[in-house]
Amino acid sequence: MAINIGDKIPEFLGMDQNGKEFHRGDFPGKKWIIYFYPKDNTPGCTAQACSLRDEYSEIKALGYEIVGVSVDKQAAHQKFIAAKQLPFTLIADEDHRMVELFGVWGEKKFMGKQFMGTLRTTFIADEDGVVTHILTPKQIKTSIHAQQLLEIIKQA
Repeated sequence: MAINIGDKIPEFLGMDQNGKEFHRGDFPGKKWIIYFYPKDNTPGCTAQACSLRDEYSEIKALGYEIVGVSVDKQAAHQKFIAAKQLPFTLIADEDHRMVELFGVWGEKKFMGKQFMGTLRTTFIADEDGVVTHILTPKQIKTSIHAQQLLEIIKQA
């Protein structure tokens, strides 16, 4: 199964870095940026998170909530947030429920090896939770990801 443009994101988004349930309904009237990334504290994932951190105020002022999702444990998320001063929630998708539901768990290749992992993907949804845009792994440029998103959401 995969979430596509026009589909609604689920109400229950998972457990956050502190073990608290995180629901879309916790932020009524907000639009959403949900980004899936492979692993905390790796070069590409750090560049992406810091890009979003640096433009967080502007994205938030435009009515969007940012949520990051990886299959890392809550403790890894807590360390990542503290080390990089991330102002947004990270979902610890340890059971792979979200990556599978959104269709972003798949085959990857790195240094000649094939393995299963999270495909870097970002979903943008309106205030009703309906997906309006999806950025695929080939479209995402980690160091300028926030600028890519701002370009899209300012045109919406």
